[in-house]
Amino acid sequence: MIDDARPAGAPGAGTPAAARPAAGPFEPGPDTPIEALREAIAAELQAARVRTAALTDCVEDVDLTAQHSPLMSPLVWDLAHIGNQEELWLLRNVGGRDPMHPEIDPLYDAFQHPRAERPTLPLLPPGEARAYAHEVRGRVLDLLDASPLEGVPLLDSGFAFGMIAQHEQQHDETMLITHQLRRGEPVLSAPPPPPAPADAAALPADVLIPAGPFTMGTDTEPWALDNERPAHRVELPAYRLDTTPVTNGAYLRFIADGGYDDPRWWAPAGWEHRQQAGLTAPLFWRRDGGQWLRRRFGVLEPVPLDEPVLHVGWYEADAYARWAGRRLPTEAEWEKAARHDPATGRSRRYPWGDAAPAPAHANLGQRHLRPAPAGSYPEGESPYGVRQLIGDVWEWTASDFRSYPGFSAWPYKEYSEVFFGPEYKVLRGGCFAVAPVACRGTFRNWDYPIRRQIFAGFRTAADVEAG
Repeated sequence: MIDDARPAGAPGAGTPAAARPAAGPFEPGPDTPIEALREAIAAELQAARVRTAALTDCVEDVDLTAQHSPLMSPLVWDLAHIGNQEELWLLRNVGGRDPMHPEIDPLYDAFQHPRAERPTLPLLPPGEARAYAHEVRGRVLDLLDASPLEGVPLLDSGFAFGMIAQHEQQHDETMLITHQLRRGEPVLSAPPPPPAPADAAALPADVLIPAGPFTMGTDTEPWALDNERPAHRVELPAYRLDTTPVTNGAYLRFIADGGYDDPRWWAPAGWEHRQQAGLTAPLFWRRDGGQWLRRRFGVLEPVPLDEPVLHVGWYEADAYARWAGRRLPTEAEWEKAARHDPATGRSRRYPWGDAAPAPAHANLGQRHLRPAPAGSYPEGESPYGVRQLIGDVWEWTASDFRSYPGFSAWPYKEYSEVFFGPEYKVLRGGCFAVAPVACRGTFRNWDYPIRRQIFAGFRTAADVEAG
């Protein structure tokens, strides 16, 4: 869940919320000099704050205080919540400082106030919210300069600072979702579209992932969150997985074939929801004569057939997969395809290897404000030949959000543990709105199966018959 109930989890000048790549995730190790670690942490914090400012400075105060959807907080709530969580975890927990404004803590505690009621709270107005976040950040940078970044778990490899950088970038993603839900004139400058792949037509529809074990999760990723841990061995039978996410063009065939009107393809709860909500197409789509259009950040445009489908819930993804004679992959199947290297038997950090994401690997960091065409980023494909496993669209999986064997909640149980259960489905891989620091091969997202405002799509899988 890209949500504000947990502190996980770049724009250029004159280009609000558009297209300067965010800093890549730092890779601290046992021999990393402390000063280099401090500089990298400061860069991640700054990259997040530049993006936050661009997403909030591009609209008037009335837009910051308005609730554009009951599913999302007012932007000004996110802005002050970012500062409040930074103060709580870094200044108070790490630095031992007294609270700056303890009276506002309840206002920005996501567990006390669901999103729908936040506009009724006495929130800090935009100017005060900005000033508060700015003051907190100045004190945090002073604390960073003096911190040993070792000696206690919260400080080892700068974990607490990395957790806060991820938290702010996650809220930047939620604020970008709010911008998508916002009505009115466009305020986000349009960056150039992602490059189209030269070999898309030659790609196979799916690939075979052979049977065998792999290592799921991590014990070594320094800024991994508790639900990504611990590493554990998983044995899987052979299966086939789509080479790319399902495209708008493929999804239109499902619509044209009456997929939304045929209960055969829907899980019972999904069919009930489809009827109650009146679902007929992905969110933000509408038909104009013989053409399908979509609204993207205030711009109405033809649905691009070659892009991965976006803004579909789990029930829609599951129905499409059934209609296609396939199924959604399990979370373990997704991660094996993304991380396992059959040549060495080890699990990589990313599909392409252990190096931090570069622009040639994946569509991340709000660089394009849209998914890249299916088949893009050949340099980012996995050893099995699967593409776009990182970036572009979050991918729904068949799996409920559960703990791994040996899970231990840390640094607090509200990050993950309270969400474990069948109510939530797991999403993997990140999307174009995710910053590299908050995206890796082990990163787990989760949400309700009805959620469609998130930047989610999917790919399908199929069993391989024995013999």
